[in-house]
Amino acid sequence: MSRRLLVTGGAGFIGSNFVHHVLEHTDDHVTVLDKLTYAGNLMSLDGLPQDRFRFVRGDICDAALVDELFAGVDAVVHYAAESHNDNSLDDPRPFLDTNIVGTYTLLEAARRHHRRFHHISTDEVYGDLELDDPARFTETTPYSPSSPYSSTKAGSDLLVRAWVRSFGVPATISNCSNNYGPYQHVEKFIPRQITNILRGIRPKLYGTGENVRDWIHADDHSSAVLTILDTGRIGETYLIGADGEKSNKDVVELILTLMGQPADAYDHVTDRAGHDLRYAIDSTRLRTELGWQPRYADFEAGLAATIHWYRHHEPWWAPTKTGVEAFYASKGQ
Repeated sequence: MSRRLLVTGGAGFIGSNFVHHVLEHTDDHVTVLDKLTYAGNLMSLDGLPQDRFRFVRGDICDAALVDELFAGVDAVVHYAAESHNDNSLDDPRPFLDTNIVGTYTLLEAARRHHRRFHHISTDEVYGDLELDDPARFTETTPYSPSSPYSSTKAGSDLLVRAWVRSFGVPATISNCSNNYGPYQHVEKFIPRQITNILRGIRPKLYGTGENVRDWIHADDHSSAVLTILDTGRIGETYLIGADGEKSNKDVVELILTLMGQPADAYDHVTDRAGHDLRYAIDSTRLRTELGWQPRYADFEAGLAATIHWYRHHEPWWAPTKTGVEAFYASKGQ
């Protein structure tokens, strides 16, 4: 039977990918609630079946609106978040409002209506690992966030756990590694480099580029979230990863190579304050308990598909590109 899903932040990067995935692979109906900050883009929702999709512009901190929407759905997938580390260092307040107060508002509605609730989080709540450390994050790794962004996401995770235990809210949590793929804002690492090359601008690399991220294609993240929503155990946390550890330097050089440029045609810029060294996800629980597997196990193939998307969707990213590069240029980045 089809469900009625509410997806918060569904006009953002990973939220819109999830909406496309659900409408393509299920008979579910989806309502998207999105504030349409700079990171949201209605063009990311173009082409969806209008008989199974509707968009509501609004703030997850608006308790009356949230309550009205919860009354008409069966389950909620909570993607809405302020998520850019650099922005959180410049002004932490929006991160507190959206990631903490917004999540609280949603949880209270889930409590009143007893709705299935899935909370999307990040591996950044665990802090970072040493570059030569063989360990990876697991569901029992202690939290050690290092930025306003990751601190507020850690706080929202703890709120979900408390509402499960204290009030019986039927919720699950997933913490995912770094996403890449279509519809990602050009301020982010991979699309910024791709669109720089398309514009004839040399890519930029923080510091030495040795920092390691564990990359996963957004479609794989979407399939994992849908699996957890369908079969995950209430109250559990699942880590989502595709064994995609790459240094930032390796990623930039691979993008350049795939786009027919010399692998060393990039510039080093001043490193980000408090830049985490390495993230690495152990997704064993998700794979063994729920049987999930990534489609894009080959990072190079996924990256090539992503480059192809940005090359053929300039009208989607071009309106924001100039402003993003002007902002980074003002910071010497």
